[in-house]
Formats: sequence, C-alpha cells, structure tokens
Amino acid sequence: MTLADDLRHASPTVPFSFEVYPPRTAASTTALHATLARLAEAGPRFISVTYGAGGSSGGRSLEVLRHLRAHTGVEPLAHLTCVGNTYAGAAALIREFLDAGIRSFLALRGDPPAGAREGDPFLGDLESAAQLVQLIDRVQAERAAYAEAGIRGLPGAARVVPGQRVEIAVAAFPHGHPRSRHPRQHIDALLAKQAAGATFAITQLFFHADDYLAFVDRCRAAGVRIPILPGIMPVTSPARLARVLQLTGHEVPAELSIALQIEPDPHRQRAIGVEYAARLAAEVVAGGAPGVHLYAFNSHETVLAVLREAGIPTAIRNTQKETTR
Repeated sequence: MTLADDLRHASPTVPFSFEVYPPRTAASTTALHATLARLAEAGPRFISVTYGAGGSSGGRSLEVLRHLRAHTGVEPLAHLTCVGNTYAGAAALIREFLDAGIRSFLALRGDPPAGAREGDPFLGDLESAAQLVQLIDRVQAERAAYAEAGIRGLPGAARVVPGQRVEIAVAAFPHGHPRSRHPRQHIDALLAKQAAGATFAITQLFFHADDYLAFVDRCRAAGVRIPILPGIMPVTSPARLARVLQLTGHEVPAELSIALQIEPDPHRQRAIGVEYAARLAAEVVAGGAPGVHLYAFNSHETVLAVLREAGIPTAIRNTQKETTR
C-alpha cells in the first residue's frame, strides 16, 4: 500500500509521521541517529528530511535518508526545492536519490533568499512546485517506464506492467501562501500540483483545528481529491513561537502565547506546548484528518509525548502494554 493509499483508507490506528533536518556537526549526527532510532520504534508511516535552499544541505539530507533505509524499517521521504535549481541540476539530484532507493518525495518551491526578486538567476528555472512534481515523475518514468510480470501456468512468458511510480507529496497552506495574489491562488496551486501528479499534501503550520478543517472543506469544494495531512509543530518556548510567527507571518495564537509567556519554567513551557499540540492533533483527527505529521526538531521526546497525550497509539505504546500483561 502506498503512502497516499494508507492515508485514504480508514484503519483502527491513526497514521503519523515526523520531519527532521540534516545535522550540521559530527556530534549532532550521532544524536540524530539516536533520535531516528527512537522515532522509528514508534512506527511512523514515514520520516521526512528537509533540504536546504539551493542545495545547501542536499548531501547531508541524502546521508540521513540512506541511514533511515539502512537502519530502520521506516519509509524515508526526501524534500526537494525549486529555488536555486535548474532542470538539469534537479534531475541529477532526483536520480541520485532514486539510486539510493528513495521512492518518496516532498516537492516544494522553496523560499527565495531575502531581497530576491522574480527572475533573479538564483531562483533557478523551475517556476513552481507543480513543475518539480512533473520532473520527479518524468525522471522515475525514464528509469523504469515498465516492468515484466510472470504469467501463471506459462513458464518463461511475461506480461508488461506499468513501472513503479514514486510517491510525491506537496505543501498546502491553510492560511494562504504569503505570495498569493488573490484569496484562492493557494488552492489553485494545489489543484495544479494534483494535476501534475502529486499523491498527497502536507499542510504548513496552523494553530487552531478549524483553520485546517475549513481549509480542507474549501479544497474539496474546489476539486482537490488527494489526502491533506495536517502538519503540527509542538511550540515549547516563547522564543520558538516568535521564530515560527516571524517565518510564517501568522497571527499570534493568543492562548498559547500568553501561557508560554507567563510560565518561567522551561519544563512547564514544554508541557504547555505538548498539551496544546496534542489537543490540536486530537481535534483534527476527530474532524476527519487522515493522520498527523509532526515537526520533531531532531528530538524524539516532545513529539512522542504529543502522540501519547493525543491518544494516538504508537508501536512503543503497544509494546509497553503487552509487556505489562
């Protein structure tokens, strides 16, 4: 079953996934490997690995993806961005990932550098995430356009079947894209990504369940049929909240902001962030979300605590229950 199929079909358990970023030092590499082992034990549907704009961390991303394939049973999902990439450069990078056994991608346009303008050479010649989706599909099709399957009862005979397709996720924006020129542009862009071959979407951050649920309703009314997975970030300090709001331009979530600011104890701040994210996860799942995607910040404790408090079963939890019986 593909990732998209898993998200489409109701099951007794809620699918969940995590996002990590490439390490910057040898020490952080060791720590990340330990974190990945703990995250993998929980039984996520996939773990995605971010990719720096312009290829700044492409090699380190691939190292993490290879580690996931070699040392865990979890599907690795590679981020790819348009910004700074040419068609030839992006195609070469896609082939490198495919050679490493990566079959799942998140196709992103990416954020331009501060001060960059449309048409600047740094932005590259891939103009949209939809074009990147098409390129990923095309590169895979060129490598394995078809396969052969045996025919029962006819030794040596074979029939031609379609080659293995890659899984391609894309971004969705419950609050609209910061560069949208009109209120529906972000939904039109999602429709274009779907038409290009995207198999599911992951939302950018939101802080209230209704923001996600209403967005999904608008997308469905417009014709979006691919699963839309809610992206949830546990915000565990005022500094992290300020950084998130600076990057996204979202309005301050008053309840969370006030609670974090009036509580001086970092441990209590973490508990507040976990509780808020867990409640958000539980509410969107109750509202029909096909699963949850958690931003892990290269640490396992917080996101696993969110799943526990949200009542979302993990393999770790199930193992602990069986042990106590």
